[in-house]
Amino acid sequence: MAEIEFGEEQAMLQSSASDFLNKHSSYEKVRERLATESGHDAALWRELGALGWLGVALPEQHGGAGLPVGALVALAEPMGRYLFASPFLATTLAGQLLLRAGNDAQQAAWLPKLASGEAVGTVALTEPTGSWELGAPELRAEKNGEGGYTLTGSKLLVLDAGVADIVIVSACLGGQPALFAAERAALPATVLRREQLIDEARRAYRLDLDGLTLTAGARLDGGDAAAALEHVSHVGALLVAAEMVGGTEGVMGLTLDYLQTREQFGRLIGSYQALKHPMVDILIAHEQARSLLHHAATVFEGDAVQAEVAVRMAKAAAGDSFTEASDRAIQFHGGIGFTYECHAQLYFRRAQWGQYSFGDAGHHRRRLEPLLLGDAAALDALPVGGIPGG
Repeated sequence: MAEIEFGEEQAMLQSSASDFLNKHSSYEKVRERLATESGHDAALWRELGALGWLGVALPEQHGGAGLPVGALVALAEPMGRYLFASPFLATTLAGQLLLRAGNDAQQAAWLPKLASGEAVGTVALTEPTGSWELGAPELRAEKNGEGGYTLTGSKLLVLDAGVADIVIVSACLGGQPALFAAERAALPATVLRREQLIDEARRAYRLDLDGLTLTAGARLDGGDAAAALEHVSHVGALLVAAEMVGGTEGVMGLTLDYLQTREQFGRLIGSYQALKHPMVDILIAHEQARSLLHHAATVFEGDAVQAEVAVRMAKAAAGDSFTEASDRAIQFHGGIGFTYECHAQLYFRRAQWGQYSFGDAGHHRRRLEPLLLGDAAALDALPVGGIPGG
């Protein structure tokens, strides 16, 4: 049987997160934030810092709780359930890169601010090619005559860059991956360009970094950049899977409420087998995805291969179940399900965004086969996956 541990600390986190988000992320408030430029509530963000959510997986000496990365699932899952919009994912990934690759001074300067909510972080990792393989960035960094670095290239889909205080950028330096910390205030206004995502609750930007110069101190030189990028790719997949598992629960609840109140031909439409049976299938798929997710959270800090297998399985299953559940929700709502006013479309948009973030189900399954069979040659021969149209 797969190992799953859900300790007291995780249970307390999930319970408090569910109560908090039930109050602060109703459908009405979600829609209100859609119309704002930042997409999130800055005061609520600082409250998350005060609650300790932003430092859950950061060391205690930097203001965090020192819990394993898997504990973040207890927060990300209810965030997906309530369609909560915030820079939580982007800031978490920035903190993990600083933790894995930053030197002592860089960590001391930024991790306490990220943990407290005083600062927002983000990561610029996605290239115009749309590749999900983060370990081979195409953006170039070259040493310049002033002892610093000059960047050439662009990054896409940089979450919450408009409100970020620090942006961690991946680049190729001398044929090897490298990471650089750029303070948002020092970036020219022309660097950022807003991108439109299918999930309107998200904010993403394109960063045109041609000619941007960074000081020598901007490079994260406290650890292995390649290993840090691999770690963050798995953290991102784990947290997006958690949001999708939560989203499946949320859209199931929305659909069940409708099936139990809408009448047709003198009967509640939820009494018809044509609707009951698909809902059972959705519930079974959700429970399977949730089990895989919690297994991945449990083993994430353990054996590297076991952790990678678990994360890839969880992401693939969560993507499939959430996509199916949100699609059925629109169908089961009938004519109103295709309107913007129906909340089911909010979940469908989130499912589409999540499916293609940090690798879709097909991408992860292609990489699971050689991992499970121990065929390294087959893994090397796999094509580089990417965002459709990227």
